[in-house]
Amino acid sequence: MPHFPMDSPDSVRSLPARRSVLGAMAATAASPALLGLSSPASAASAAPVAQPRALPGGGDLGPNVIVFDPSTSGIQAKLDEVFRQQESAQFGTGRYALLFKPGTYNGLNAQLGFYTSIAGLGLSPDDTAINGDVTVDAGWFNGNATQNFWRSAENLALTPVSGTNRWAVAQAAPFRRMHVRGGLNLAPTGYGWASGGYIADSRIDGSVGPYSQQQWYTRDSSVGGWANAVWNMVFSGVQGAPAQSFPNPPYTTLDTTPVSREKPFLYLNGSEYRVFLPERRTNARGTTWGSGTPRGTSLPLTQFYVARPGVTAATLNAALTQGLHLLLTPGIYHLDQPIQVDRAGTVVLGLGYATLIPDNGVTALRTADVDGVRLAGFLIDAGPVNSSTLLEVGATGASASHSANPTTVQDVFIRIGGAGAGKATTSMVINSRHTIIDHTWVWRADHGTGVGWETNRADYGIRVNGDDVLATGLFVEHFNKYDVQWYGQRGRTIFFQNEKAYDAPNQAAIQNGNVKGYAAYKVADSVTTHEGWGLGSYCYYNVDPTIVQHNGFAAPNTPGVKFHDLLVVSLGGQGQYEHVVNETGAPTSGTSTVPSTVVSYP
Repeated sequence: MPHFPMDSPDSVRSLPARRSVLGAMAATAASPALLGLSSPASAASAAPVAQPRALPGGGDLGPNVIVFDPSTSGIQAKLDEVFRQQESAQFGTGRYALLFKPGTYNGLNAQLGFYTSIAGLGLSPDDTAINGDVTVDAGWFNGNATQNFWRSAENLALTPVSGTNRWAVAQAAPFRRMHVRGGLNLAPTGYGWASGGYIADSRIDGSVGPYSQQQWYTRDSSVGGWANAVWNMVFSGVQGAPAQSFPNPPYTTLDTTPVSREKPFLYLNGSEYRVFLPERRTNARGTTWGSGTPRGTSLPLTQFYVARPGVTAATLNAALTQGLHLLLTPGIYHLDQPIQVDRAGTVVLGLGYATLIPDNGVTALRTADVDGVRLAGFLIDAGPVNSSTLLEVGATGASASHSANPTTVQDVFIRIGGAGAGKATTSMVINSRHTIIDHTWVWRADHGTGVGWETNRADYGIRVNGDDVLATGLFVEHFNKYDVQWYGQRGRTIFFQNEKAYDAPNQAAIQNGNVKGYAAYKVADSVTTHEGWGLGSYCYYNVDPTIVQHNGFAAPNTPGVKFHDLLVVSLGGQGQYEHVVNETGAPTSGTSTVPSTVVSYP
């Protein structure tokens, strides 16, 4: 995340356990006839094999899912208790989901620290109204919001006390399905440094003030206004968005989002917990809930294996094989084998930043090349033994069309290092066609513990092999080589934020054959059709400020490969770019933290 301030706002910039149907069937004693035995005598001689008991669906959500209703006493005290624990616990082990049943809550200020999610339990944000605030600020870090990661707000209506809610976040901090009956301030108190962020399926009645936020992506929402821009403000399908004007001011505005499908969410139907699965939309604009009940389907919690920290990967896979979906309750899950998702339509949903750690170099999660898998709301933390990959969507060579029912990867975040030494060759590999990557932050840590050029080695961030893949809100940072490699045809990216690795020891360490440095975003020479909008790359080579990066973006020079509104920035002159994309675009200049831009390429 960038670390450079701007001068001023004007210049800057739980539930009863239930048994599933399968579980009930498995619990029924098998008769000799069902076992294929001809008589009691033969049954006795054959000694029937014990059948494994099926895992139950549903169940208690665990101690770190805290559920409130309007009659709950001491809500503010509980919110404050969680915040005190999580405010500065950037690499701690605490994980919390704060859930509010439908109704009205008065006088609350829910301050959110690390690994804390807050959400309403209605079908619409307006079902759960807080007359008060859901606040992220940066007091813990001296007014610097660039490390306000891993927290979220979803499915609530807010009437802020002052008229404006403060949401000063950085990466991996989504603001989804929110209704702000007032304004939204995205900067910390004092307008200190900020570098987030992401809004989707939300309505802000008043104006959004990004102020010191250097880049931001807003999708399928409505806003009452937008106050300013620093380097890279991107909108797709946003009612009330400012007009296209990059680079002055740097607004990139698409009237619609080509394809979108909102993140699954937990809600209450009476006293029954269910998971809502929003439907796919094409050429989307505005929220999914503005006209009442959102469109989609839902699943009862009894169809989910409700996982708790300490469960084994073998148990998670047994639940999947049995036909259950996975709900990962808050906490840390150590894996000695990959979670394997083979069934079409499977949902893997995390609460409160549930975290998967592969301990012995395995891949954390893999899917088969099937329709409609939904992966959402969890963090993958690389283990100390190098994993060749951490997340794989579809098998190598996947070629089936999933245009009508794609796999979605939403608020799935990946980290290598920071909480401890971790290594991975390639973090995320997308093989399935038509996959939608909707908001991810894939981060090789630049601070914390277990950080160093070889200590948390991670050469590649995301590799896209599948055709027709769409990325909406792509944040990928600090990899030793390429941050993004795109091999599939007809790929599209709307908004990309990147920083090259700070800690390269010298020019030789990043030399790419005859090329100075690895591009942040590389489209393979074999690709004939690709398009990107609102893409930015920054360098901050503070170990060796003399390092030169040839470009931020590299792609075949062909009419079908198009980019719109590109920028590169040298932060304080710590390293420089020679070009923006290929050989096009002016170099960055000296110590001036001013973007070099390209409006259209080729």
